[in-house]
Amino acid sequence: MTIELDKLLNWPFKDVVQTYTARDSMFYALSIGLGADPIDRDQLRFVYEKELAVFPTMSLVLGYPGAWAGDPGSGIDVSKVVFGEQQMTWHRPLAPAATIRARERVVNVVDKGEGRGALLYVQREIVDHDTGEPIVTQEGTLFCRANGGFGGPSGPVREPWKVPERAPDNVVEMPTLPQAALIYRLNADYNPLHADPAVAVAAGFPRPILHGLCTFAVAAHAVLKTHGDMQAGNLHSLRARFTAPVFPGETISVELWREGSSVSFRAWVRERDAKVLDGGHAVIAPRD
Repeated sequence: MTIELDKLLNWPFKDVVQTYTARDSMFYALSIGLGADPIDRDQLRFVYEKELAVFPTMSLVLGYPGAWAGDPGSGIDVSKVVFGEQQMTWHRPLAPAATIRARERVVNVVDKGEGRGALLYVQREIVDHDTGEPIVTQEGTLFCRANGGFGGPSGPVREPWKVPERAPDNVVEMPTLPQAALIYRLNADYNPLHADPAVAVAAGFPRPILHGLCTFAVAAHAVLKTHGDMQAGNLHSLRARFTAPVFPGETISVELWREGSSVSFRAWVRERDAKVLDGGHAVIAPRD
């Protein structure tokens, strides 16, 4: 399968209009582990309808355009695609219930060379459906391992954030449930890799893995509770690179460094000495 650059850059995405409810917002928060302590008022803010707030990373499951990369016309071998990195910028907090409109587009494809794969940069803009007011801009990188050597540009490549070399200021242990992937997939991503043991083994894993975007959200929880007073509006931007999968039931150990409004982070699964997120960075500050 061969990528055609111009075809991807002009892929005919349609706007996705989606209405979500307070129940959806609470379910998302539960799916990333909030409510683990049911009497913690900071967690209850996201899982109980009284004065409900929306956890910021819920926007990752809104406006999903479908499995467009699996279209044979894309030229992408989806069986060899892994999620490389994610970054987000919030223009305002999500409302507990709303109708949004999402616009997806491919912004660049970088050819790493024959046998080295390709990087596919995709952007999703989410706006208020009625007013057009921007809510969040999301950019993800897909590593298409089997699609290098198509004759595309060799750059620019997004540089990873470098975490400080000193010891972290905080380390936060974030347990996950054994059924975490089975819960999280009900938000939007029904990929059987996260549910079917046979599919996971065929993909080279001993058992189903946790969604990378769930791991990302768990790290966001660690950032927000340690440095953002668990106030959704205090999180302005977030980015990280995915370096290894998490298996449901494992504990994610998040290392954090604070320098003013800048918070660097990375995450490990200590039992396997596996670094699962790297190059993490957040901007935390009170929002006007």
